Amino acid sequence: MNTLRSAKVGDTLKVVKLHGEGAVKRRIMDMGITRGVEVHIRKVAPLGDPIEVTVRGYELSIRKADAEMIEVEKI
Repeated sequence: MNTLRSAKVGDTLKVVKLHGEGAVKRRIMDMGITRGVEVHIRKVAPLGDPIEVTVRGYELSIRKADAEMIEVEKI
């Protein structure tokens, strides 16, 4: 399973599935990350947390723990 956490800077990915339960999954969806949306990896902090992505035309920073719940595939 490829997750957003394992993606490299410059990758453009498509969200396949969101893992997680309840409030955590809902929060990720509220940020605009839903199945089928394209995500571009812009930056990763020096220690790997957070990951900055572009999704639906805006920049978003995601924690590693949340990025682990987002299953993606390369476009």
